[in-house]
Amino acid sequence: MVKNQLLRMDNVGIVVSSLDDAITFFTEIGLKLEGRAVIEGDWAGRVTGLAGQQVEIAMMITPDGHSRLELSRFIDPPVIADHRMAPVNALGYLRVMFAVTDLDELLSRLLKYGAELVGEVVRYENAYKLCYIRGVEGLLIGLAEPLEPGK
Repeated sequence: MVKNQLLRMDNVGIVVSSLDDAITFFTEIGLKLEGRAVIEGDWAGRVTGLAGQQVEIAMMITPDGHSRLELSRFIDPPVIADHRMAPVNALGYLRVMFAVTDLDELLSRLLKYGAELVGEVVRYENAYKLCYIRGVEGLLIGLAEPLEPGK
């Protein structure tokens, strides 16, 4: 019997300043809003180390139902640092990568929402067409289109 076996990665969390804008942007990518709530109380502060916290969260889920993105907007205490525009070689760098079916079409839609292409769209061998964008609030997002159907 294996003890402490990992079951799955439950979610990735990102702190944002506008929950509504982030939900709209990630909905455009293809995620669905699973739920939205205000999290507060003594138990929440004991988990995060921020006593008296009040956070509004939105849980976004991928179409396959296997991955979630937790978007958080701190009401209290206020945000104390901003790492959104850190370059890709920064310690603690955060990037979320999504597999997509039509990178060019999605990219053209996201540019209308203020996304910016970081470098350029490239082809990685015969496996992927991919790029990085700065999305809503400058968040770094990877988009990868598998070049072989079904992957």
